[in-house]
Amino acid sequence: MARIKMGVTKRRRHNKVLEITKGQRATRHTLYKRAHEAMLHSLNYAYIHRRERKGDMRRIWITRINAACRANGLSYSQFMAALKNGESALNRKTLADIAVRNPGAFAEIVSAVKPS
Repeated sequence: MARIKMGVTKRRRHNKVLEITKGQRATRHTLYKRAHEAMLHSLNYAYIHRRERKGDMRRIWITRINAACRANGLSYSQFMAALKNGESALNRKTLADIAVRNPGAFAEIVSAVKPS
């Protein structure tokens, strides 16, 4: 019997890794060993940054709400405290969307919760 050394299987596995690392520079997209390291790192970064993106979006929402609140004569912290006391069901994502797309409606929300 002839000895089989994973010819087709190994080549397919290598080609799959080289396909993933296609846009890398230097040997990171041509040599299997370097490409495999680059692939592991890049997939790990992608995993981590998918979680970081959630915090990034929250920071953007807070910035947008703060800007819209200040335009209506209230700070972000005062607005959020008034919202919590008023037991509003609006979350930051919704509030930021309203602030950007419909400033008039956001002004009404601010005036409704604004302490006299």
